[in-house]
Amino acid sequence: MGYQDLRAFMNRLEREGELRRIRAAVDVDLEITEITDRVSKAGGPALFFEAPCSARDGVNYSMPVLINMLGTRRRMELALEVASLEEAAGRITELLEMAAPEGLLDKVRMLPKLAEVGSFFPKTVRHGPVKEVIEREDFSLRRLPVMKCWPEDAGRFITFPMVITRSPKTGRRNVGCYRMQVYDERTTAMHWQVHKGGAEHFRWLERQGGERRMEVAVAIGCDPATMLAGILPLPAEVDEFLFAGFLRRQPVELVACETVKLEVPAQAEIVLEGYVDLDDVRTEGPFGDHTGYYSLEDQFPAFHLTCVTHRKNPIYVSTIVGPPPMEDYWMGYAVERLFLPLMRQQLPEVVEMHMPAEGVFHNLMIVSIRKSYPGQARRVMNAIWGLPGSMFTKCIVVVDEDVDVHNLREVAWKALNHIDPERDIQFVLGPVDQLEHASRLPCYGSKMGVDATRKWPGEGFARPWPNEIVMDPRVKEKIDALWPSLGLSREHS
Repeated sequence: MGYQDLRAFMNRLEREGELRRIRAAVDVDLEITEITDRVSKAGGPALFFEAPCSARDGVNYSMPVLINMLGTRRRMELALEVASLEEAAGRITELLEMAAPEGLLDKVRMLPKLAEVGSFFPKTVRHGPVKEVIEREDFSLRRLPVMKCWPEDAGRFITFPMVITRSPKTGRRNVGCYRMQVYDERTTAMHWQVHKGGAEHFRWLERQGGERRMEVAVAIGCDPATMLAGILPLPAEVDEFLFAGFLRRQPVELVACETVKLEVPAQAEIVLEGYVDLDDVRTEGPFGDHTGYYSLEDQFPAFHLTCVTHRKNPIYVSTIVGPPPMEDYWMGYAVERLFLPLMRQQLPEVVEMHMPAEGVFHNLMIVSIRKSYPGQARRVMNAIWGLPGSMFTKCIVVVDEDVDVHNLREVAWKALNHIDPERDIQFVLGPVDQLEHASRLPCYGSKMGVDATRKWPGEGFARPWPNEIVMDPRVKEKIDALWPSLGLSREHS
């Protein structure tokens, strides 16, 4: 069964030697970032800052800061309680392969699986730990150890929120992870990018010309599967809390908010309740982003706080993004592994895919395919650009199934040997990530596909394709046996 809450996961990390407590006073402005950046890039542990402070404000915060909790593959696996991320992907594959039963015996065999899926639906409860303290009047965001991450950031940003909205059109819930720049004690920005679910709810309300406010709830600090739900590129009809229940193998408990008609995780550390107003759109940014560059100023709605609820002695969870690799790379890697089954369901020729850290998620995807007909690589490129979770991919490189997409040296070697640039590179125009700073216009630009597969006669390639250089296996075996007597180091073998 999954972790009941954040604290259960922290206890596991501590038992596994994956968490370090920092007892020294460390400033939330830049200093926590600098420490975390060094630790993260070295593949180090999660960090629990017990004494965060602010020299600027003369404050010693009562809330500790947990950061880098998902910053390695090992911690991602611990978060999902699996031996490997492929194990979690396998469960998704099984779920996708559940075909409609044809006969009575098939129906009987399906019952256990159907019952298991039915047990993952969110469960509403009357009370939860997040309601231990309810602040309707005397509340302030200044009490939270919100960090300023990089020198040119416009201020302090809440960086790992679960932002919960409900579609004013369909009533369907959406959970997203949108950074929130703190303006003052009771107001933040709500950085939902134009393509995100929360932004679509906001736009739909705006088009109606009636109600001017939309209710929002923000949860900070939950069990890791529930926190991950906010960053997963799920189809619009899939409830993030339902999928979190599937990942953690038990339903997410939800509790009603105090001042808005929304439900939030009952085991959360902190919940901010409030609303966004169609008439209050403000300047947000700059912000040091996951691209390794600052995202510049832009206009986003303001979030107005109406109530704060939290546990007694709550823990504030944060993350930092910037020059890769960082914690967000491992979140993206988990997304890559979990959603490969979804891609294969729609594109069965896909063997593997990889989004390298340097590609910062949307800049580069390498895909290997089982090629069966001419032009198939281009078909795959265009299909990937048509998938909601990968529509922003700037560069797609398609290789043959025998190429290890996780070995970038092999990919570069084979891809560069296989392409005739004029023939094998194609460009398309379309939507791009709102954080893309090199595109000709905001949210609109070009993308590139590279067909790095071996070319066939049916693709106009009439020349013979050469074989790769591979040593005779009998010679390799003979030299393996002879090696210890040659006086050469093991590294050379």
